[in-house]
Amino acid sequence: MSETKQAEFGKVRSIFWPIHNFELKKIIPMLLLFFLILFNYTILRDTKDTLIVTAPGSGAEAIPFLKVWGVLPFAILFMLIYSKLSNKLSKPKLFYASILPFVIFFGLFATVIYPLRDFLHPTVMCDKLEAVLPTGFQGLVAIFRNWTFSLFYIMSELWGSVALSLLFWGFANDTTKVSESKRFYSLFGMGANVSLIIAGWCVRKLSDLRRHVPADVDAWQVSLNWLMGLVVLSGLLIMGTYWWVNRYVLTDERFVPKAEQKAKKKEKPKLSLKDSFKLLLRSKYIGCIAVLVISYGVCINLVEVTWKSQLKLQYPNPSDYNSFMGMFSQITGVVTIFMMLFVGSNVIRRLGWGIAAQVTPIVLIITGGAFFSFVIFRDSLGGFISNIGTTPLMLAVMFGMVQNIMSKSCKYSLFDPTKEMAYIPLDQESKVKGKAAIDVVGARLGKSGGSLMQQGLIIGLGSIAAMTPYVGVILLVIILCWMTAARSLSKQFNASQAKAELEKKQAQQEALETAKAAAAEATSTEEAAKEEATATSSTQN
Repeated sequence: MSETKQAEFGKVRSIFWPIHNFELKKIIPMLLLFFLILFNYTILRDTKDTLIVTAPGSGAEAIPFLKVWGVLPFAILFMLIYSKLSNKLSKPKLFYASILPFVIFFGLFATVIYPLRDFLHPTVMCDKLEAVLPTGFQGLVAIFRNWTFSLFYIMSELWGSVALSLLFWGFANDTTKVSESKRFYSLFGMGANVSLIIAGWCVRKLSDLRRHVPADVDAWQVSLNWLMGLVVLSGLLIMGTYWWVNRYVLTDERFVPKAEQKAKKKEKPKLSLKDSFKLLLRSKYIGCIAVLVISYGVCINLVEVTWKSQLKLQYPNPSDYNSFMGMFSQITGVVTIFMMLFVGSNVIRRLGWGIAAQVTPIVLIITGGAFFSFVIFRDSLGGFISNIGTTPLMLAVMFGMVQNIMSKSCKYSLFDPTKEMAYIPLDQESKVKGKAAIDVVGARLGKSGGSLMQQGLIIGLGSIAAMTPYVGVILLVIILCWMTAARSLSKQFNASQAKAELEKKQAQQEALETAKAAAAEATSTEEAAKEEATATSSTQN
C-alpha cells in the first residue's frame, strides 16, 4: 500500500475508530459495560411500560402520577443512601452495593411477585375508590391497584438513572482524560446501541411466545421469566466486567500512572448531603448542567405519555404492546448507531461542544412540534389519511415513534456525551456529589416536573386528549429554556478549557525556564572549573 493510500486509510479509520491499539485494553471492556447496562435498560423500559399501560384498570394516564408519587420519592431516598455510603465505602464496593439490589429485585419479580399478583393487588378496594373519586384521579388509583407493577416501574426507572447515568458515566469520568473523552465518549454509546438492537430483538421474540405455548399457559408469565432471567444474567456480567477493569486496566501505568493510582486510593469525598445541595445552588456551572438534564426529562415525558396513550389504543394486548416496543428499540438502535458513526463524534470534534449541545433540543422542537400538530389537527386530515391506506390512530403511533426514535438517538449520540464532558473540568467532590444529585434526583425531577404539569391538566381537563394542545405549548417553552442554558454552559466550558490550557502552557514554560536555568548554571560551573584548572596549570608551569 502506498504512503498516500495509507494516509487516506488512516484518516477514514480516525473518523470511525479513533482508538490507538494499546487503548483496546481499556475501550473494549468499557464498551461491554455500557452494552450490558443499556441491554437491561432497554428490556426494563419496554417491560415497565407494558405492565403499567396494559394493566387492568390502568393506562398511560397512570404514568404522570407514578413518576411524581413513586419514582421521585424513591430517587430521593436512593440519593440519601448513596450519599451516605459514598463516604463509607470504596468506589468498587459502592458500585456493587448499588447494582446488586436491582439484580435481586428483578429476579424475584418474575419468579415470586408476578405469580402472586392477584393475591397482592387490592382490586376490591380500588373499585370502591374509583366509584367515589373524580375521573381525573383514575391514574392515581391505578398505581395502588397494581402496586407490584408500580414498584417494578419505579425500579426500572431508577436503573436508567443509577446504572447508566450515575455509575457508568461517573466511572468513565473518573478514568477518562479530556483528550480521551473526545474520542471515547461517542464510541461508548456504540456498544450500548448495538445492545438496543439485540435487546429489542429479544423483547420481540420473547413477547411472541404466546403463539408457541398451550392455550392454558400464561404466555406473558413465560415471557417475563425469560426477560428477567436475561436482566439478572446481564447484571452479574456488569459486576464482573467492572471488577476486571479495576483489576487489570486501572492498574496499568499506560492509563493511570502509579502516582495517580495511589492518589485515587486515598480520595474520599467529604461533602455532606446538605453541602452537596449548597454546591448545586452556588455553582452556576453545575446549575446549567441541571437545567439541561431537567429540561430533557420534562420534554421526553411530555411527549411519551401522549404517545403511549395512542399506543395502548392500537395495541391493548400486553404481548402485542411489548412486541411493538421491541421493534421500536431495534429501530432506535440502528438510527443511533448511524448518528454516532456519522454525526456524534464528528460534530463534537469538528464543530465544538456548544453546537453539539444544541442539536438535541433543536431536533426535539422539530419532531415534537410535528407530532403534536398531527394529533391536534388529524381530524381535518381524514380524507388524506384514508387515501394512503391507514388509520388516524396508526399514523399518530408512527409519528410518535419517529419523534421518540430521533430524540433518543440524539440523546445517546450527542446529549449524553456533551453532558458528561461538562463534568470533567469539575473537582472530585463536585463530580461525586453534584453528579449524584443531578443524575438521580435531577433527571427524576425533570420527568416528575412534566408529570406534575400533566397531572394538573388531566385532573382539570379529564383526559390526555383534551390536554394535548396545552402540552405542546409547554414543550416549546421548556426547550427554549434548555437552549439558553446550553449556550451559557458552552461559554463556561470553553472558558474552563482555555484556563486549563493556559495553566498547562504556563507549567510547561516554567519547566522549560527551570531547565534552561539549570543548564546555564551547569555551563557556568563547568566554565569556572575549566578556568580554575587552566589557572592552576599556569601556576604550576
